[in-house]
Amino acid sequence: MTFAQFSSYLEKLEKTSSRLILIDILADLFRHASKDEIEKIIYLSQGRIAPFFEATEIGMAEKTVAESIAKAFNSTKEAVLKLYGKLGDMGIVASLLNSKVKNPAFAEASAGGQNSKLAVDDVFETLTKIAKTQGEGTVEKRQQLLSDLLKKLDSVSVKHLVRIPLGNMRLGIGDPTILDGLAKAKLGDKSKRKLLEGAYNKTSDMGLIAKTLFSGGIAAVNKLKVQVGKPIRSELCERLPTAEKVIEKMSSVDVQYKYDGFRVQIHKDGERVSMFSRNLENMTHMFPELIKATLQQVKAKTAILDTEALAYQVESEEFLPFQETTKRRRKYGIAEMAQKLPLKAFAFDILYKDGRSLIDLPLRERIAILQKTISEDGVLMVSQTEQVRDVKRLTILLEDAISKGLEGLVVKRLQSPYEAGGRNFNWVKLKRHSSGELQDTIDCVILGYIFGRGKRTAFGAGALLVGVYDESQDEFVTVSKIGTGLTDEEWREIKVKSEKLKVKTKPARVNSKIVPSVWVEPKIVIEVLADEITKSPLHTAGLALRFPRLVSFRGLDKRAEDATTVKELVEMYKEQFKK
Repeated sequence: MTFAQFSSYLEKLEKTSSRLILIDILADLFRHASKDEIEKIIYLSQGRIAPFFEATEIGMAEKTVAESIAKAFNSTKEAVLKLYGKLGDMGIVASLLNSKVKNPAFAEASAGGQNSKLAVDDVFETLTKIAKTQGEGTVEKRQQLLSDLLKKLDSVSVKHLVRIPLGNMRLGIGDPTILDGLAKAKLGDKSKRKLLEGAYNKTSDMGLIAKTLFSGGIAAVNKLKVQVGKPIRSELCERLPTAEKVIEKMSSVDVQYKYDGFRVQIHKDGERVSMFSRNLENMTHMFPELIKATLQQVKAKTAILDTEALAYQVESEEFLPFQETTKRRRKYGIAEMAQKLPLKAFAFDILYKDGRSLIDLPLRERIAILQKTISEDGVLMVSQTEQVRDVKRLTILLEDAISKGLEGLVVKRLQSPYEAGGRNFNWVKLKRHSSGELQDTIDCVILGYIFGRGKRTAFGAGALLVGVYDESQDEFVTVSKIGTGLTDEEWREIKVKSEKLKVKTKPARVNSKIVPSVWVEPKIVIEVLADEITKSPLHTAGLALRFPRLVSFRGLDKRAEDATTVKELVEMYKEQFKK
């Protein structure tokens, strides 16, 4: 497949907001891909050259890309950046400049749109070369490689190519939509996505799933196993409001403290340690003390641990709030920050040990294996656990957790397997404010903002349009407008965080009756507190938050798809009437 042909599909994807049409376009794209190029097509569609968990970044900032565009199309970096400031999309800037240049090398391609002979493989190879370029003169070499590539492509291809190193494809396709497209293309029906989902949850590698499906069919996909070095998609919690409801629904449970830190999945493979966030980001380089602790404390050649990492204040011997822990998420000054804010990690599950996947074992057995795998008294600790079957004891443990300054408890069914990527009542969170009025927080996604008035005019935003995730439709639905609970500094922060995510039209996976002043791609997660949940004909969730206010930003440790779901919101709404 030529890159021009591939780009024509990306152009179609960008121009539709219908999920069903997105699936049809992807299915058609995948049908025209060969088994040798499908993996690359998947990654490029995600704005990548490798799965999300691999630390293989193309490594080009906006100014570097602007320089490449300027070199390719006889302009200057300053002119490119000025145009970018006006248009807000470097891809459109490159496309416009391409169209203006009368270069015979790509004039025919620009006119025909499909005549460029440069293959997807060729573009992928060059982008990989850019990513691997190191040493003296790295920036200049990368600029030249990208510039040379841009000269060979038509205006549509240029637009989509430029967005890849910037990691902003503007296509509105999530993992479920890609899996739907693969299922429709190769299995004949998007409803067969479930046949692919299990393998994806175990490997987190969409390219691997596609390549395996194209080469060996669904039988080969079913044989894909958990692998050290490839993160397993995290199991997530449902919620229940009271200890009584937990015992009523779950009977005998395993109880663990709920720590408010980073979810860190630790992989040990001999002397090599890798660490991944819940949203599949490779965080290995950020936490040197956890690498050292894993090598010293984990009594296994290979292992995968599910942990929660928190910043620890040595002097006062206390764990710090999430907002302090987030300071450890950084690319630079890591050693200094490790001294200032050391981490401790609580291992609460083990998913793999010495060549054997453990995810299908009951929780009771996994905990027993975990306790034998980690030597105590170190940076890495086994999470405290207790089996409980009565409301009184569960209530005492909840009060104990709260007295320690923790969020609450996580309770789990003793016989449950580890359901990668699942969110169900095998795991339930019981938080400090889960009883009484609606005081449990809700994780919402920013979908847009409304311009401010009066004092807020200076901030550029006066109210946020926020939503929750509808798993069944792979889309975000609105649930509230938030105008309170933010300081002046937080309003400014909203503006900065959303600047690169602004889009001119409603994003493809957003379902909204409300039209904000500015649409924002659904990527920023915030924690919201509200007085109650009410029915709403205005909001597409069918429910709304009454008197919502922002508590904190959670975008660093949560993908938008891991925000509160419509299903959870409905359950919370029902619980209000049971008190």
